[in-house]
Amino acid sequence: MNVGAGRQFRSQRAILFDLDGTLVDSAPDIAAAVNELLGASDLPPLRVDQVKAMIGGGVRKLVERAFAASGSPLADSALEEANRDMASIYRRHLTRLTRLMPGVREVLTHFHLNGMAMGVVTKPQLATREILLHFHLTEYLGAIVGGDAVTQLKPAPDALLLALDQLGVGPADALMVGDSSSDVGAARAAGMPVVLLRGGYTQIPVEEIGADLVCDSLLDLPSAMQRLRAAA
Repeated sequence: MNVGAGRQFRSQRAILFDLDGTLVDSAPDIAAAVNELLGASDLPPLRVDQVKAMIGGGVRKLVERAFAASGSPLADSALEEANRDMASIYRRHLTRLTRLMPGVREVLTHFHLNGMAMGVVTKPQLATREILLHFHLTEYLGAIVGGDAVTQLKPAPDALLLALDQLGVGPADALMVGDSSSDVGAARAAGMPVVLLRGGYTQIPVEEIGADLVCDSLLDLPSAMQRLRAAA
């Protein structure tokens, strides 16, 4: 556990979670969808680790990066068409290979039993809800906000603020938990403290992104927050 501004961990009544790389390891399913899309254009497949490094910034950015990495970059109308195709393809790859990250069910149960309001802020709404339903996680969540529910994606604060509004909690009383610089940027813009987890989908070392706290896994979060509150 690495600690930044622990003084901020005093009055959290809500936690917002990123999905990909935080609650679920969805990279294998995303890679399968990307490779189906590339295959339709007779382009070679990418490895899962290559696709994992491209996740972040929305589906359109993922498609743009994938075609560029395959040596056939797209722009303008061609990129928009591929983005639409990807949305359709990915709906067939939401839960086949996706798995929960370690400790997710235990930690969500812990916070739920302790009266913590929780929400998820992530990729498009329908895909997110289907994944959460598949893993029986919706019962823990009072807000599910996809990127298509707001005007601007993370690192803009729009999705976080909408989720907090649905939970009835202000930013000063909430916490963002994610795995990337976009999660940190969104939390900072919303006025919230932020925790990053190792093992997610960032190519930048998590210690260098500027979170208030870095945990090895979600399992470390409850005890880390207790210690930080006691020291605040």
